[in-house]
Amino acid sequence: MPGKPLIGRDTRLCMSLSARPGNFGTRFHNRLYELTGLDYLYKSFSTTDLPAAIGGIRALSIRGCAISMPFKEAVIPLLDGLGPTAAAIDSVNTIVNDDGRLTGHNTDYAAVVALIAGIDPATRFVLRGSGGMAKAVAAALRDSGFRDGMIVARNEAAGRALAEPYGFDWSAEPTETAPLIVNVTPLGMTGADADALAFPVAMIDACDVALDAVQYPPETPLLREARLRGKRCITGTEIAVLQALEQFILYTGVRPDPAQVEDAAAFARANS
Repeated sequence: MPGKPLIGRDTRLCMSLSARPGNFGTRFHNRLYELTGLDYLYKSFSTTDLPAAIGGIRALSIRGCAISMPFKEAVIPLLDGLGPTAAAIDSVNTIVNDDGRLTGHNTDYAAVVALIAGIDPATRFVLRGSGGMAKAVAAALRDSGFRDGMIVARNEAAGRALAEPYGFDWSAEPTETAPLIVNVTPLGMTGADADALAFPVAMIDACDVALDAVQYPPETPLLREARLRGKRCITGTEIAVLQALEQFILYTGVRPDPAQVEDAAAFARANS
């Protein structure tokens, strides 16, 4: 294993901003820095002053920043430009700082495209959520050939704003069964929503595949119920690994080998 340089004045800093910071990304990135011998350090943060935080990224030459809920859309006016994936869906989960110019990207999109590649695009889906991550997932579904879908969101304006540009249906509540069900809300996330089931049991019974974008905990109530019924599950942790890998490449210009990625993912899962 390459020796990671001691932290010093030349160490490059990367970070994350989230309402509920977790350890997965921090562990994953720092483990990959160790495995590849890069002089980088990664640290997670929360903030109640997003403009000041983004200004700090620019002022302190922080190389990159992961963006999580609830900042994925609010951060856009604070940036200098958007990469193609972020521009297409108006949602940012990654900022890259090139000598003070901040560019937003969306690596969630690429991760979801990879994970749904084996599902027949003729499959009907029901997606619950309407925020920044929901935009990434809906765009990934649309661009992967899925045309028959429903967006579930209590806020009609937000739900229709996501559904209609992609030609999907909208509903205020999840009532219709579908072979593919997708949760992109905080339901099931550690905290106040930890015990919430994102879909009724009848919908879980009827599905073939359950995708839950919630990262913490790795086994949400939705995934637990789906596994009990023998359904295929796509987890938030799987999304987290693939999107974090793409972030790592954007920040460092280095593509780790598969063994290094698996090592870092296992380390992050065990220590999160």
